[in-house]
Amino acid sequence: MVLRRFAWPFGGQRASFCGSFTGWRECPMGLVGTEFQVVFDLPPGLYQYRFLVDGVWRCDDTKPIVRDEYGLISNEMLVTLVENNTHPVVQREPSSIGRMNLDEGTILTTMPPESPSRNSGMQIAVFRHRVSEILLHNTIYDVVPVSSKIAILDARLPVKQAFNIMHDEGLALVPLWDDGQGTITGMLTASDFVLILRKLQMNIRVLGHEELEMHSVSAWKEAKLQYYGGADVAGMQRRPLVHVKDSDNLRDVALTIIQNEISSVPIFKSSTDISGIPLLNLATLPGILKFLCSKLQEQPEGYPILRNQISSIPIGTWSQHTGRASTRQLRTSRLSAPLITCLDFLLEDRISSIPIVDDNGSLLDVYSLSDIMALAKNDVYTCIKLEQLTVENALELQYQVNGRRPCHTCLSTSTLLEVLDQLSVPGVRRLVAIEPMTKSVQGIISLRDAITFLLG
Repeated sequence: MVLRRFAWPFGGQRASFCGSFTGWRECPMGLVGTEFQVVFDLPPGLYQYRFLVDGVWRCDDTKPIVRDEYGLISNEMLVTLVENNTHPVVQREPSSIGRMNLDEGTILTTMPPESPSRNSGMQIAVFRHRVSEILLHNTIYDVVPVSSKIAILDARLPVKQAFNIMHDEGLALVPLWDDGQGTITGMLTASDFVLILRKLQMNIRVLGHEELEMHSVSAWKEAKLQYYGGADVAGMQRRPLVHVKDSDNLRDVALTIIQNEISSVPIFKSSTDISGIPLLNLATLPGILKFLCSKLQEQPEGYPILRNQISSIPIGTWSQHTGRASTRQLRTSRLSAPLITCLDFLLEDRISSIPIVDDNGSLLDVYSLSDIMALAKNDVYTCIKLEQLTVENALELQYQVNGRRPCHTCLSTSTLLEVLDQLSVPGVRRLVAIEPMTKSVQGIISLRDAITFLLG
């Protein structure tokens, strides 16, 4: 425990004090000389506090100040033990009073240590605030490459040709250009390919195999609305393309991606010049996280939560046997499972990947939604029956087309910094949390999970 003195030297008739360690309950302050004071015996931790002076909430402008999610400001203080000293130490704040005299009216209060969960909650709140400040003060222009190329497909292209191009270029999604409207009007994704395969295999006539040769992407998009749009199809058709401006701050861009449950978002020019293609690039979560990690690593000692194990942090999706609460169920699949079942899980749960495990629950591989594009090579999808294809068959096709790839993993004892560092590496979209000895799957942390946690 550490004695800390709090002082209000800026005048007033009466003053009281409250902080995160008092449960924000008011505590009276005693007048010592010309300033109000109160002393608390506190465990090490990060705390916020305020003063109530003559009925008005005040902060000390000479001390660090933070703003919470509701816009309320408080002073902030980090309490630490003096190194190599096992005895409680009074760490005094600078003051115009040369010596604190407890007999002159200072109130001494001893507080019990905060629970680990509450202390962690404060750390998370402070960390999220600082992350938001970084993202708010930088725009998407700080993330996108100065020079790069981006593939754009004409919406009039036949569906078959469009998917062949996506496979050949290694694209999981691509913007669509509408020549009639003179702008980008949508995105073609791996999910579209899955939906087409499902309809073809279920013998529900949307596009026959021969029609893939001549039906355009725009025709498929219209058909998809008819089959998947529900009752309010017209309302869906009127929905504008989700996009951001090149002047938007990174926090707003990240929230746009998260809230719309998409993997990337087109960046449009914010200038009034409407000549040419308005699309500048695509904003993605990997780019934003990589930029953020570079900023955090400039001063890692200022973010103590980065050293916390992920087992103590509400991030990711976890198996029930770990005892951790998750907003969604952790899905896994076996090699022998039908691929169509795996794809249904991905689409219904709106997730991008699923761990593949053996009979003991140990990790073997990960099947991602984008892996379905391997079936586009040499029109393999026209020669198979999807309901007869197993996950093992699909992975073998993926290996033949793109080669084997590593499974990116972490442990429940990995630190938050280690997890963020791994996820910021190009090509890493998720980490599977495993038990180190048995390799059994305990959870999964995706890029979306990481950004969602960082933004709160």
